Amino acid sequence: LKVIADDGRIHTRFNQVETRTGRISSLEPNLQNIPIRTELGSQMRKFFIAGEGKKLVDADYSQIELRVLSDLSNDKNMIDAFNSGEDIHTITASQVFNLPVQMVTPQMRSRAKAVNFGIVYGIGAFSLAKDIGVSNKEAKQYIENYLAHYSGVDDYMKKMIDLETLFHRKRYLPELASSNHMMRAFGERVARNMPIQGTAADIIKIAMVKVDDRLTKENMKSRLILQVHDELIVESPENEAQRALEIVCEEMENACKMKVLLRADGKIGNTWFDAH
Repeated sequence: LKVIADDGRIHTRFNQVETRTGRISSLEPNLQNIPIRTELGSQMRKFFIAGEGKKLVDADYSQIELRVLSDLSNDKNMIDAFNSGEDIHTITASQVFNLPVQMVTPQMRSRAKAVNFGIVYGIGAFSLAKDIGVSNKEAKQYIENYLAHYSGVDDYMKKMIDLETLFHRKRYLPELASSNHMMRAFGERVARNMPIQGTAADIIKIAMVKVDDRLTKENMKSRLILQVHDELIVESPENEAQRALEIVCEEMENACKMKVLLRADGKIGNTWFDAH
């Protein structure tokens, strides 16, 4: 209530230079921090309502950080998996558990998903074991099987990569030279993740500019109103909503050319909850 503006709406303030990876952050209030993962938390999105006679158009990138990882590491197996249109977590599960795709259970897929996303953040066997409820030995085996199959990712993780994104934005990490083991380990984790998360942040910023340009060029009244990391939200008059959705997904998918195809999925709704 404290931050309702004169137009009766709440406006956040975006900061481009707060995070180290280049992600945009949101302040006063932080609208990138609205819960989604829990049933109760996601209900909060019902508070975010389109203006009268308008709809919210919400599109987000599908697994963008993994797609960026496949490109940066030049891992042929992962690139092929994405470009075939198959479900990456199911394919990973079939490799990690050495089973045909049709024999992968939902639990196996869920574990493979945890490995896929954990790898991006340099997860170790101990943390993975805790996350998915298996023994350290099993978790270690999952990671080893994963890196044996995705050998390009393994090489990428080992060689302490250049600390810059695909678009050559750099991050300096004095922690890598620290004599303190914990500090050095932190630096190494960040070094692996920064180019991935940083490139994803660069891509969505390019997409934002392209979406805005396109809406203006087509003389539309639809406007980009919020960015939540890999998700864009546009407010559209009802008669423009379908076209706005097509434009947003098209521009997001064509924001940059990589070895792997980018994919954006979107929905239209009266509230943020309905549109997600």
